[in-house]
This record gives sequence, structure tokens and C-alpha cells, in this order.
Amino acid sequence: MVEQPLPPVERVRPGLWSVPVPIPNNPLRYVLVYAFETDKGPYLVDAGWNTDDAFEVLCRGLTTAGFDIADVQGVLVTHIHPDHYGLAGRIRETSGAWVALHPADAALVHDRYEEPDDLIERVAVLLRRTGAPEEEVQLLQRASMPVLPFVVTTHPDVLLEDGDKPEVPGWDLVAIWTPGHTAGHLCFYERDLRLMLSGDHVLPRITPNISVHPQAQTNPLADYLESLDKVGAYEADEVLPAHEHRFVGLSARVAELKQHHEERFVEVTEAIEAGADTAWAITSQMKWSRPWDRITGFMRRAALGEALAHIRVLEARGIVRAIEGEPVRWEVLKRP
Repeated sequence: MVEQPLPPVERVRPGLWSVPVPIPNNPLRYVLVYAFETDKGPYLVDAGWNTDDAFEVLCRGLTTAGFDIADVQGVLVTHIHPDHYGLAGRIRETSGAWVALHPADAALVHDRYEEPDDLIERVAVLLRRTGAPEEEVQLLQRASMPVLPFVVTTHPDVLLEDGDKPEVPGWDLVAIWTPGHTAGHLCFYERDLRLMLSGDHVLPRITPNISVHPQAQTNPLADYLESLDKVGAYEADEVLPAHEHRFVGLSARVAELKQHHEERFVEVTEAIEAGADTAWAITSQMKWSRPWDRITGFMRRAALGEALAHIRVLEARGIVRAIEGEPVRWEVLKRP
């Protein structure tokens, strides 16, 4: 298969640029890094995945936009996944820029990227509770470890809370805390231009993975749905996501995403009524982009986490009930 070229570096608005940075061996192909021009130098939203190739493409893209990587003043990271946070430390080493995260994601850095052994054990405990076969537990508990080299572990210099205004001179940016995809996911709204930089929270075509896992908040999908309403209330002339492409119609896309999850809730209850009573069995009966037996490795674990997230909302709504044990089994109390 011939690799498709990256989209071009684009001027989104006067002084605001979009720079695609490649993600290796990933169907998303690239993350869109946004560069804000200021009198002090550029400020970036997100950073890209830590490979030499990605760093070179980012440097070239900034040059195309009229910037120099050495002049970057700050990196606003939407969340700590490697394709957004991975290069932030390298940019800081090159330029002296500050790196900003929400405190909820900053709190996850150490266990995720520096000393992950305890997290790996907690993943195994969770997998067993879902009813995963022991051979799958052994395969999947370390499924995210191959990404570690793609992150320059860095702790943030700036913590951005909901409603904070990051220091980006000449721009009217506000941070919006949108937990779900991660505990500390941030969107950024530019008030003057009515632009929503949505990170992975709202994408134009695909739905972000919202998973239950040991570093997730208690009910991540409930938080995500609430966060959708939060960003949907903003007047946005255009949405600038971290993947795919820019788009108009934020409130319509929010409605589509909420409807998608309502349909998934029905899938879960139907799977339980058909006899799938563990999270592992329920996941295998749900509709995915490819057949369950062709989903392997981290993607299989991500699908399981997504199914669990739906189960947890249904439990909170009083639609399903857990029967405690090893594994946990589920029964339907009423239709959603």
C-alpha cells in the first residue's frame, strides 16, 4: 500500500498555522499541531510523536509558516497521549519553551511513562475482572509499553485549569477542561475568532476512544458526554481538531457523537440479554471497525475499555447491575 502524503502546512487564519506531524504505523497518520504567531515567537498547541522524522517534519513545517523551532515560547498540550505530548520535552530542550498540561493529566505522567510496573499490574487485575482469558491477560497487560520510546518524559512547567487563560500574547485563548478521552483533556477556545481547538475531544468523522482503565476517572464516558455539552455551548465558526481535518458545525457534531453513544448503550444491553454476561464477552459481541477476532494488541484492550465505559454509564443509570465475583458478571434490569 502506498503511503498517502501528509496534508500541507496551512494558514488557518492570519498568524495561525496548522502543521501536520506524522504518527508512525497508525491509521490516524498525523497529528495537527497548531502554531500561534506572537511578537515573542510561536506558541504551539500539541507537539507530535517523538521520532526524529516527526521532529524534522515539525521543524520544516514551522519554517514554512515563517517560524523557527528554537523560538517556540510555549507548548499547550491537550492531553498526555504520545502523539500529542511525545515531542513536548524535545521542543523544550531545543527552545526553552514552557510545557502546559491540565493537573489531572500531569498527575499521570510518572506512573505512565517513568515507572509503569505498578500500572501494568493494575491493568492485569482489571483484565481478569472483565473475564479476559489468562493468555489474553498476559498479552494485553503490556500492550501499551511499545509507545514508551516515543515520549520524551517531561513534567509540565504550567498547569492549566478549566477557564484559565494561557499566556499567548495577542490571542484571547481560554482553556476548557473536557475529561473523557483522558482525565485532563483540554480544548482551547479563541474568543476573537470563535475557533475551537478540540484536541481529540471532538473529531469530524471518528469517535475518540473513551476507556475504563486504571488511570481513567471513575466514569469516563459520563464525564465525556458532559464535556461534549460543555464545548457544544460555545459559538464556534470553525473547529480545529488534532486529527483528520478542520470542520464547521460544532453543535451538530456534538449531537452526532452523543447519538452514537446512545446506540452503543443499546448494543451492550442486547449483548447481555443474548447471554454475554462478562465485559470481555460483551465486547466481543459489539460492532467494531473490523471483526473482533481481527482486533489484536492494544486495539483489543482499547475496545474492551470502551465497552467497560458504556457498561459503567448503564450501571449509573440503573439499567444494568454488577454481580460481583471474579470475573464480574452483568445483568440487565431494564431497557435503555
